[in-house]
Amino acid sequence: MARRRFFVDEVRDTEAALRGDDARHLRQVLRAEAGQRYELCDNRKVYLAEIGVVAKDLVSFRILEELPASEPPLRLTLLLSLIKFDRFEWALEKATELGVETVIPVDAARSEKGLRFAAEKRLERWRKIALESSQQSRRARLPNVLPAVAFEDAAGGARGHRYFLEEESGARPLLDALLPERAASDEVAVLVGPEGGWTDDERALAARAGWSPVTLGPNILRAETAAVAGLAVLLNAWIPAGSGRSVR
Repeated sequence: MARRRFFVDEVRDTEAALRGDDARHLRQVLRAEAGQRYELCDNRKVYLAEIGVVAKDLVSFRILEELPASEPPLRLTLLLSLIKFDRFEWALEKATELGVETVIPVDAARSEKGLRFAAEKRLERWRKIALESSQQSRRARLPNVLPAVAFEDAAGGARGHRYFLEEESGARPLLDALLPERAASDEVAVLVGPEGGWTDDERALAARAGWSPVTLGPNILRAETAAVAGLAVLLNAWIPAGSGRSVR
């Protein structure tokens, strides 16, 4: 069974500590004791560490060794239009598990009114969800969860390969739209629409900004389903069969 992994603020020399909710979870739920071993990550490297002291709101560790840290096969950004927050948060959790590097909420024309303002108050909650999901999925780095932006800024700010998930007929399947040569340094962005779909103006703006319209199939998917399905396709497309790593 894999060891539990926790993110810490810093590793100083050979010492680190967990505080607050994570420390209480270790003490109360996992029944942590001195001498037990866990994995710690400082958002750069992964370490094997041994518990030194367990206190009420603090657990201290001694670093034993640095461990190999797996990296996603590409740098992937999810631009997800604002949808009902329970569904948005489900998509955020799953995107984190899959290895997305950046999540950007997008205020699209057909996003429900008021969601962008409400999203400002949710940002810290969303970052906590990403933290917990990163620990569960044993990531080495936390995803960047950014404040919500207008559609125009989202469409104009992305870099690298850009894929615009389209629900109307005529778009190429996502797999067919991928370039034949792919490298681990590639930056890829996927833009997912709201529950009401894209407007013609948004389609035109995305086309001018260089986004490729693509489809995930003939069925109409919920936004959160489309986001996770699109990410899974992209991430696996960058991993050659049987190798477990990305190559040109």
